[in-house]
Amino acid sequence: MSGKVVLYYFDGRGKMESIRWLLAVAGVEFEEVYLTTREEYEKLVNDGALLFHQVPLVEMDGMKLVQSKAIMNYIAGKYNLYGKDLKERVMIDMYAEAARDIMDMIMMLPFIPPETVKSELEKVQVKAKVRTLPAFEKALGASQFLVGNQLSCADVNFLEACLMLEEELPTILSSFPNIQAFQKRMEAIPTINKFLQPGSQRKPVPDEVHVRIVREVLSHIYE
Repeated sequence: MSGKVVLYYFDGRGKMESIRWLLAVAGVEFEEVYLTTREEYEKLVNDGALLFHQVPLVEMDGMKLVQSKAIMNYIAGKYNLYGKDLKERVMIDMYAEAARDIMDMIMMLPFIPPETVKSELEKVQVKAKVRTLPAFEKALGASQFLVGNQLSCADVNFLEACLMLEEELPTILSSFPNIQAFQKRMEAIPTINKFLQPGSQRKPVPDEVHVRIVREVLSHIYE
């Protein structure tokens, strides 16, 4: 195994996108191997690379890492994005989990029947406006970061969640001035600004081709 960071996943967002975000923010270069066939996935399983027969898979520091939360926590810890002590870490986890809950809901929209998308998007909107965004708005009224006095993975996850929300619900942040100011500050950070530019390794909104490939490769899940 080389010293390079290598990501094994689809050429799309999914559970890997937040990992891409953290690596990019940390300034870590990475390569990607895209799964396009069922056979490629089965080879990873048969080779013993997928501990629980699940992707994402990240080769890093001589390890084959699986389980997206574990991977993100490792990256955050290694690159000083995980607070200064245990109390900060648990707060970071709380905010990060809340952001990922919203992202998970949005992530599933391309995979559900078209006739249910509108109702599911309404659920996203209600949860975000009533429960999630007010809590973040309050936290960001006291500090420029969600936890402590430095950038953490929770900030990165929340920025990603905000951008995903705006893709689906363009005006949803209009009544949250602290979040809007936070978003501008975050987007000005050089590594984040670079990741947001065209041609970066950030993935676009999933299209029909991506959905079809995921369904074919993970046919045991979508049968």
